[in-house]
Amino acid sequence: MNALIPTPPPSMLPLVDPFGFGRAAYDYWRDSLERSVLFMDVMRQRGNQYLEHIEKTKPNVLGFDAEVLMDGRGLPRPVNYELLRILPPEGMETDLQMRPFVVVDPRAGHGPGIGGFKPDSEIGVALRAGHPCYFIGFLPYPVKGQTVEDVVEAEVAFLRRVIERHPETSEKPMVVGNCQAGWQIMMAAALEPELFGPILIAGAPLSYWAGERGKAPMRYTGGLTGGSWMTSLLSDLGAGLFDGAWLVQNFERLNPANTWWSKQYRLYAQVDTEAERYLEFERWWGGHVVLGGEEIQYIVDNLFVGNRLSTAQLVTSDGRRIDLRNVRSPVVVFCSKGDDITPPPQALGWVRDLYEGVEDVIANEQTIVYCVHDTTGHLGIFVSGSVSRKEHTEFTANMDYIDVLPPGLYETTISSAKEREDAELIERDYLLEFTPRTVEELDQEVQHRPEDDTRFATVARISEINLGFYRLFMQPWIQALATPESARWMRRMHPNRMGYRLLSDRNPLMTAVPVLADKVRADRHPVHEDNVFRAVEGVLSDQVTRGLNAWRDLRDSSSERLFLDLYGQPVLQAMVGLGGDAHVHRRRPGAEPEHRRFIERRREEIQRAITEGGSHEAVMRSVIHVLGGAPATDERNFKRLRASRAELEPGIQLVDFKHMVREQFFTLQQDQEAALAAIPTLLSGQTAEQINVYLEHIEHVLAASGELSERAAERFERIKGLFHQAIKQAPQDEQDALRDVHARMSSQALAEERARREMESHMESLAVAERVPATASEQAEPREENAEVQAQRPDAAAQQSVSESHPESPAKEAASEAVAEAPAQSTPDEAPSTGSETSSTTEAEARDTAPEGQQTTASTTGATKRKPASRTTPRKSRKS
Repeated sequence: MNALIPTPPPSMLPLVDPFGFGRAAYDYWRDSLERSVLFMDVMRQRGNQYLEHIEKTKPNVLGFDAEVLMDGRGLPRPVNYELLRILPPEGMETDLQMRPFVVVDPRAGHGPGIGGFKPDSEIGVALRAGHPCYFIGFLPYPVKGQTVEDVVEAEVAFLRRVIERHPETSEKPMVVGNCQAGWQIMMAAALEPELFGPILIAGAPLSYWAGERGKAPMRYTGGLTGGSWMTSLLSDLGAGLFDGAWLVQNFERLNPANTWWSKQYRLYAQVDTEAERYLEFERWWGGHVVLGGEEIQYIVDNLFVGNRLSTAQLVTSDGRRIDLRNVRSPVVVFCSKGDDITPPPQALGWVRDLYEGVEDVIANEQTIVYCVHDTTGHLGIFVSGSVSRKEHTEFTANMDYIDVLPPGLYETTISSAKEREDAELIERDYLLEFTPRTVEELDQEVQHRPEDDTRFATVARISEINLGFYRLFMQPWIQALATPESARWMRRMHPNRMGYRLLSDRNPLMTAVPVLADKVRADRHPVHEDNVFRAVEGVLSDQVTRGLNAWRDLRDSSSERLFLDLYGQPVLQAMVGLGGDAHVHRRRPGAEPEHRRFIERRREEIQRAITEGGSHEAVMRSVIHVLGGAPATDERNFKRLRASRAELEPGIQLVDFKHMVREQFFTLQQDQEAALAAIPTLLSGQTAEQINVYLEHIEHVLAASGELSERAAERFERIKGLFHQAIKQAPQDEQDALRDVHARMSSQALAEERARREMESHMESLAVAERVPATASEQAEPREENAEVQAQRPDAAAQQSVSESHPESPAKEAASEAVAEAPAQSTPDEAPSTGSETSSTTEAEARDTAPEGQQTTASTTGATKRKPASRTTPRKSRKS
C-alpha cells in the first residue's frame, strides 16, 4: 500500500540532508500527520460510544455481569435506584458464609458503575476475597417528585434485602460509598445503624466549610455566586430537572490544564497505545445523568452551603434528627492530599465538628479510622488500579479486624512488606497499621479556622435571602416559559454534550476520518522518542500546561481573596444577623447538656460492670491490656483476637465477640487499676488447673505476631501476677464451694423428709375419714399391722439407701459423705429419722452432683420406691 506522503529514495537522503535535520523534520511531520488522523478517529469513536451509551434504558459501566434484585421504582416511595447482585466471573467463587459487600455508586452528574469499572476495582477486590457482592446503581432520569430522603430510605430497604439473603452469617454488610454516595450512606447509617457493618467512605465530602487556605477553591463557589439561587434557576430552566453536565463542568473547571490540554495531548502523543484506556474512561465521564430539581436544591442548601450534616442540624420530614454520632459501625475515611474536589479537611472535618475530644468518640462507642493518601486525585481514590491493589485490598482484607477494633480515633498507614524487617510475619504484600490519634492531632489535617466558619455562615444567610427573592420575583416567570421540550434542547446544546455529538458519525464532516485512519494503521510510521522535533513538542506541551496552571492559580487565589474580604466584613455579618459570631449558626452537638448526661450515664454503667463477668472476660481484659501497651497496632494483632475468639468460645458470633471486646476496653478506659484488680474476682470459681490453661492461652495468643515490646512485656508480667494470685485462692474456693454444697444438700434432704411425713399423715387422715366404722377388734388389727410396718420400715429404707448409694460414680460417693454429715446437723425434733430420711438425703445429693440424665433416673427410682410405703396403711384397712 502506498504511503500518504511520497518519500525520496534512501540512497539520496545523505546527499540532501548530511546532518539529518531534514530527515528528522520529515519523519516528525509524517508522524504528526498520522497521529492527527488517528486522534480524530478516536474522538469519533468517543462520540459514537457516547450516543450509544445514553440511548440505553439502563446504562452503566460495570465490568461485571449483574442481575437486578430490587427496583426502587416499585417501593412505596419510588426512586430511580436499583439493587443488583454481582455475578462472579467464571472460575471465581464466593463464600456465602462471608460478610456481604455492598458498593453504592455516586450520583454526581456521571452514570453508575465506577465502583466496578474494571477488575482492579472495589468490587473486583471484594470478589477475589470471596465476598458476595452487591451494587446499588441508578437510572439516568429520576422519578418525578423523588427526594434525598426517599433515596436514603431506598438504600435502607436494599440493605434489608441483602441481610435477608444471608441468614447464615451474623456479620452485617460492609458498605462502600464513593464521593456523593459517601454522605448518603452516612445519613442512612445514622437513621438505621443496626443494618450496617463497617462503612468505607472514599473521597466523600461531609464537612463542606472545612479547607486549607490556598486550596479547595470549590468551597468558595457558593459565596461567589450568591448562594443556591443559581441551582434553582437551572432546575427551573430544565422543567424541574437539573442537568448533571453542569456538575461535571464544575469538576473540569478545577483543573483547566487537564481538561483543555493534558488529557487530549496525552492521547495525541500516545495514540497507538492510549486509545483503549481513553475510550474506556470517557464512556463513564461522558455518561451524564439528570437529577431532580428538589434533590439538588436540598443538597446545595443543606450540605454545600448550609453544612448541616456534620453539625447534626438535619431533620427528616417525619421529625428524625440525622446525627452522625448515632452511627454504630466502624467508619473508614479514605481521602487524598491530591484530591481538589474533596480534600482531607472536607472528608475529616465532621469528626471535630461533632466531638470535642477523643473521649467523646469513645463514649459514643464509635470507631473512626482515616487514611490520607499523598498524591492520587479524586477519581483515583476509587478508580486507580494501584490504589485498588493496595489500599482497597488491605481495607477489604481487614474489615473483620476493624469491626472489633476498640472505639476511638485511628490513623492507618500502609507499608510494603518487603521494606520491613519482620517481613516473614506478614502474609500479604502490604501491612496495615493503626495508630491512635486525638482530635487535636486530627486538626493538623483539618486546619480549622473559626473566622472562616463565620464567613461561611454569612454565605448561608445571604443564600437564603437571595433564594427567597428569586422565588418571589423570578421563579414564576421562568417556570411559565420553560417546557419539557425546551429543557431537552437545552440539555442537548450543553457544551459538554455537544462536544461528543459533533465528533461522531452523525456529523457528515467526519465521514472521511475512518477511511483515512484505516489507511494510516495499515502503514504506520511512528517517530522515535529521541527525535529532536518530538522532544520540542513535549517541551511546548509542558509550557502550555504550566501556563494554564498559572492562570488557574491566579484565578483561585483571586477568588479566595475576594471571598475572604467580602464575607469577612463585620458589617455584612451583622446585617445578616450573625454579629460576627458563627456559634449560633454552627454549634457542636457534643457540647449540649443532654449529650453530657449521656456520657455520665455510660460511665456509671461501665463502672458497675467492672466486676461483672467470668473467665472469658478476664482473659479478654488481659489481652486488651497487654496490647494497649504497644505504641501502634497492625493487622497481625487481629490474629491474636481471632485466636482468642476461636479458642475461648468457638460458637460465639462476631457481634457478641465485638460486644465483649468493647465492654472490656471500656472498663480499662474507665478505671484501669480497678479493672485489673478485679481479674482474680472474675476467675473465682475456676480451679487452679483451669486458670493455668487460661494463662497459657494468653501467652499463645500474644505470641501470634512475634516478640512483645518492652512496655507490653511489662504489662504481661503484671497479668501473670494477677493470675497467680487467683491460682492461690483457687483451693480455698474449692473447699468453700464443697462445704456449701453439703450444707445445701442436707437442708434439701430435711425439707423433703418433712414434706413426706406431712403427706403420709394427710393421706392417713383421709383414709380414716372415708372408711366405715368398724368393730373394736377390726380396729386393733390395723394398729398391730402398723406397728409391724413401722418396725420393718428402717430395714427396708436402709436397703434402699444402700442400693442407691452404691459407689458407681463420684457423685454418689459425695452423696454418701453428705449423708454422714446430715444427722449432726439435724434438730432434736428430727433426731428419730428413719432410713427413708437417709434415702431422701442421698437422692437429693445425687441430683445436685450427678449429670442431668442420672438425676432424672435417681429421682424416678426414689419416687417409685416411696409410693407403696405411703399407701400401706390405707390399703390394709380396706382389706380388713
